[in-house]
Amino acid sequence: MEKAMYQSHGVGYAEYSRNFNKRMQVERDRDLDYRQSLMMVREFDRKLQK
Repeated sequence: MEKAMYQSHGVGYAEYSRNFNKRMQVERDRDLDYRQSLMMVREFDRKLQK
């Protein structure tokens, strides 16, 4: 989990746990990634419906 966290966000879990600002930045990035993936799925589904 530590390695994945560092590769994905450039922050280790220990720093993520200690630093509130880092945690908020990681969570904003996760939310953005999630929303972008939803948009991709919707677009893909829309194209399949045609």
